[in-house]
Amino acid sequence: MSGQDLLLLGERQDLIRARLDLSGRVIAAELAQELGVSEDTIRRDLREMAASGLCRRVYGGALRMTHASTTMNERMAIAGARKAALARAAAGLIPAGTTVFLDAGSTNVALARALPTASGLTVATNGPAIAAALLERDIATIQLGGLIDARSGAAIGAKAMRDAEALRPDILVLGVCGIDPEAGVTADSFEEAEFKRFVASRSRTVIVIVTNDKLFTAAPYSVAPLARVASAVIEADAGEAEAAALAAAGIDILQAG
Repeated sequence: MSGQDLLLLGERQDLIRARLDLSGRVIAAELAQELGVSEDTIRRDLREMAASGLCRRVYGGALRMTHASTTMNERMAIAGARKAALARAAAGLIPAGTTVFLDAGSTNVALARALPTASGLTVATNGPAIAAALLERDIATIQLGGLIDARSGAAIGAKAMRDAEALRPDILVLGVCGIDPEAGVTADSFEEAEFKRFVASRSRTVIVIVTNDKLFTAAPYSVAPLARVASAVIEADAGEAEAAALAAAGIDILQAG
C-alpha cells in the first residue's frame, strides 16, 4: 500500500469518526457515494474501526459506541449544545403546575436547567445532578434515595424503588439508552431497566428525549414498548425515516430547533 493510500485511509476514517460524533450513525452506501469509493472499502474501514473500539457495526453501516461504560460526568461533557436544544424543546411539553419525574440522564440534566422558574412544578428525580439543577431554579424537588450508581448517575436500587412507590407523576421524562420500532425503549443495565419500568407504570404520560445516536438502536434490556410513549423530542437533523417510524407508532414527534 502506498503512502498516499495510507493517508487516504486515515482521512476516510477521520471523516467517519467525525460523522459518528455528530449524528451517531453512518450508512456505508451513502459514504461510498460521497467519497467515490466502493462499499467494500467503506465496510473494510468500518470493520477496522469496530475492531479498535471506535464504532459498533450494524447492518448497512455503523453506530457510535454507546455510553454504557461511561460515567454520568463523562456523558454530561458530550454534545452539550445539542442536548440544550433538545431540553429547550422538551420544556415546552411540561405544563405549569404538574408533577414530573425526571429520570436520570445527561439530557435530563439539561432539561432541569431549562425548566421555567415560578411555574408551580414539583419535580421528582433519582439523579443528584438533576436535583441540584432544579434547586438552583427554585423548583420544588423530591430526591429519591439510596446508593448512587456511578455509571448511571442515579439511585436505582431497592431504596429508590420504595421511594418511587409514593409517586404518581403526571409526566415521566424517561431516559433512554436506545429506541427502536421493534425493541421499544431499552436500557443498558438490568437494574436500571427495572427501575425505569416501575416508574413508567406509575406515570400518566411518558415523554422521551432522544439524541441521534439512540434512534433505531436497542440496548440489552427492555423498558417499555413504543405504545407507552406519548411524545418524543428528537434532534433537528434526525433522520426522516426514523422520525416517520416513530410517528407511525403513534408517538407525537417534536424536533428541536
